[in-house]
Amino acid sequence: MSIIYVLIPIAMLFVAIAVAIFFWAVKSEQFDDLDRQSVSILFDEDKPSETDSEKKN
Repeated sequence: MSIIYVLIPIAMLFVAIAVAIFFWAVKSEQFDDLDRQSVSILFDEDKPSETDSEKKN
């Protein structure tokens, strides 16, 4: 039963750290553009350079 006196403060510390990391992420604008990353993998914006086509020949 005495282990509960150790586990409760540890759990509260973990929650406090998680909340602090969440607010840091919001403050540093990590969640501003959620759509760009999900769409960027669908479209290839890189055009083959001239050196790539010269290497194939």
